[in-house]
Amino acid sequence: MTGSPPRPLAGLRVLDFSTTIAGPHCGRLMADLGADVIKVESPEGDLMRSRPVQRSGHGTMYGQLNAGKRAMILDLKKPEAVATVKRLVPTIDILLENYRPGVMTRLGLDYESLSPLNPRLIYGAISGYGQTGPGAGRPAYAPVIHASTGYDMAHLFYQQGRSRPDNCGIFVADYASGAYALGGILAAVHQRHTTGRGQMVDVSMFESLVGMLLGEVNRAQFDYEMPSRPMYGPIEAADGYVMLATASERTFQDLAAASGRGDWITDPRFEKYADRRMNWGLLIDELEVWSRKLSVREVVAALQKHGVPCSPYNTVTEALQDPQVAHRGTLIEIEDSGGRFKSPAPPFRLSGSPVASGPRVAAPGEHTRVILAEAGFAAAEIDALLTSGAAR
Repeated sequence: MTGSPPRPLAGLRVLDFSTTIAGPHCGRLMADLGADVIKVESPEGDLMRSRPVQRSGHGTMYGQLNAGKRAMILDLKKPEAVATVKRLVPTIDILLENYRPGVMTRLGLDYESLSPLNPRLIYGAISGYGQTGPGAGRPAYAPVIHASTGYDMAHLFYQQGRSRPDNCGIFVADYASGAYALGGILAAVHQRHTTGRGQMVDVSMFESLVGMLLGEVNRAQFDYEMPSRPMYGPIEAADGYVMLATASERTFQDLAAASGRGDWITDPRFEKYADRRMNWGLLIDELEVWSRKLSVREVVAALQKHGVPCSPYNTVTEALQDPQVAHRGTLIEIEDSGGRFKSPAPPFRLSGSPVASGPRVAAPGEHTRVILAEAGFAAAEIDALLTSGAAR
């Protein structure tokens, strides 16, 4: 009887110094893929441990970002803790951190200091603006990156009649840079098979978000006339709104059929994509003459019957009730000391190996002693580190 195949990154060991969202998201994905990810926290703990939703003093957001990792505490303000990291480095494959550039250098834990101890080390560093350049030292969190890249002002353009940028509550830059970091790190792992050497992976949150501004980056370089109304926006129904997308000629023709406006297909205002785009406001005005007479459910049913991509505007609670969520296993159950809750699984599935997080969220410092023992520390050395407070 054969067992389950190993997960894709089984055998890789990661020392994860990252905090808050971007780095922990990257580390969680590596844990989901089977890497042994060791979460290293300061004695104060990761900031996300204190963030809501809280149950008995345990935060679910921290759990979502760190499920499946082992946990240890090192006080990097103490020289003994820094020396401990240097003894751990030869036993790992990947180090992940998202401090402001210069912090790890001052500690003597930058790539240049550690690579001689382990030439195969892959060092992933996520920062606001990258490790070099005139902006490298700027402090940054995702909302700051959203503003500095033009993301917020680009988003504002699509909000007709608005002049004040939106508040930020969804941290796109964090998740984008965490995912890009995973890609860069895995590329370095692959190249290591050929060269036998590790390397530095320098990920900029700023560049991660600029890379997502597809239309905006291209329009910024040319004198381009924008349409009268953004092409992707809410369509009004009798009891709410519907989002639809007609990105191809076929979907435009399907929209015309669904709304009973076959005349649009030969209308010179809408027949060609370029004209349709510039006259989009007129098209939507005419479409809403039809949609306002129907409920959201009826509009969606008519559009879906004709193959037009569309959706009602769901709340997150409604979205998680979609049967597709249960079918795909979009949510997995994890557990911390506060109880069980559900957390998003990685959005990819592999046909030849499982991808799933470990079900537990480790308590602060839960594995400190065993990790040090695995790295060859004698019991007396571990006791001394714990007594001094360098480790906990």
